Amino acid sequence: MIINLHKIKISEIVKDYKDSDEEGVSAFGGKLDIRPKYQREFVYSGKQRDEVIRTVKNGFPLNVMYWVKKEDKNFEVLDGQQRTISIAQFVNGDFSIEFNGRIAMFHNLTKEEQEQIMNYDLMIYHCEGTDKEKLDWFKIINIAGEKLFPQELRNAVYTGPWLSDAKLKFSKSNCASYLLANDGGQLITGSPIRQEYLETALSWINNDEIEQYMAQHQHDKDADELWQYFQNVIHWVRKTFPHYRKEMSGVNWGELYNAFKNKKLNPEKLEKEIKRLMQDEDVTKKSGIYSYILTLKERYLSIRAFTPNMKREAYERQNGVCPECNKDFSLSEMETDHIDPWHEGGRTIAENCQMLCKECNRRKSGK
Repeated sequence: MIINLHKIKISEIVKDYKDSDEEGVSAFGGKLDIRPKYQREFVYSGKQRDEVIRTVKNGFPLNVMYWVKKEDKNFEVLDGQQRTISIAQFVNGDFSIEFNGRIAMFHNLTKEEQEQIMNYDLMIYHCEGTDKEKLDWFKIINIAGEKLFPQELRNAVYTGPWLSDAKLKFSKSNCASYLLANDGGQLITGSPIRQEYLETALSWINNDEIEQYMAQHQHDKDADELWQYFQNVIHWVRKTFPHYRKEMSGVNWGELYNAFKNKKLNPEKLEKEIKRLMQDEDVTKKSGIYSYILTLKERYLSIRAFTPNMKREAYERQNGVCPECNKDFSLSEMETDHIDPWHEGGRTIAENCQMLCKECNRRKSGK
C-alpha cells in the first residue's frame, strides 16, 4: 500500500469546480471526483458547513483527507467529501456565513481575506495499492466526519465501468431498483444514495460475499447481470406473496429466492398461514414469518419466552428433576421447554412449561 501526504492549496482544489447534482461533483482541474456519480448527496448541516469555513478563515488545521488514485491516474475523494464541497461551495458563492458579527459571501471578503483562504493548505493523503490493501486501509481511517457506509468504502476500491453502471441502476434517487422495489409496497429498507440498495442486491446475488462479486465483475462493461437478478427476486416476491404487509421490508428476499425459486409454492396457502401467524401473540418477530413458512425454522420468529416466574413454577413443580433423564439439577442448570411444541399449537403459558437439563433440551430441539 502506497500512502503519500501532500499539501494542496484550496486554490488548486477548487479549480474548475463543477456540481452536476446526481451526475457528480468534480474539481482540481477536472482530475478529482469529489462526489462520483450517484453517490450520497451533500449531508453536512449548515452549522457543520459554516464551521469548516471558519476553521479555514482562522487558519486552524482541518483533519487530513484521503484521495484514492484511480486507474486513469485521476483521484476520487474517499474521506473529506463534505469538507471539500463546503469549501468549494463557499468559494463559488453558494452561501454566506457570519464572520465576527458580519454576514459575508466569498466575494464580499477583502482581497487579503480571499487570498488567505485560497492559499490555505489542505493535508491530503494519496492512497494506491491492491484492492484488499485499499479496502483494509479505508476501513481503518473511516473514523471521522460524516461516516462512510460500508458500501461506499467498497465503491472507492472497485471503480470501473461495472460500478458506474451499477450506480446508475441502484444508487440514484428514484432509480430503477428503488421504483421496482417500492411499487406495491416497500420491500427494501435504506436509501439508494447511501448505496444501501446496491449493497442489498450484491448481498443477495452472492450470499453476502459482496467484495468477491465486485472484484470478479469490476471490469465488466455493465451491471446487467446484477440488475436482471434483482428484477427476478422482486418479481418472485410479488408473485409468491401478493398481499403486502409492512413487515416485508425487513426480509432477506435474496436468501429465500435463491433457495426456493424453483419450488412450486401455493400463494393462497402461504397467505393463510401468514395471516394465522400474524395473529399469534407468541410470534414476536413478525417479519420472520416469511422466512419461517418456507424454511420451518423457528429461530426466525423469536418465539415469546417463558417468564422467570413460569420457569420457577415449573422447576418447583418438578422438584428440580429433569423429566427426560430423571436426574436432579439446579435451576441454573436447566432450560425451559414447551411440553406441547409451539409448532403443534402449544402456547407459551405456565401450564405448558417444563424444565429440562441443558443436555436433554439441546438433544430434543436438535441444537
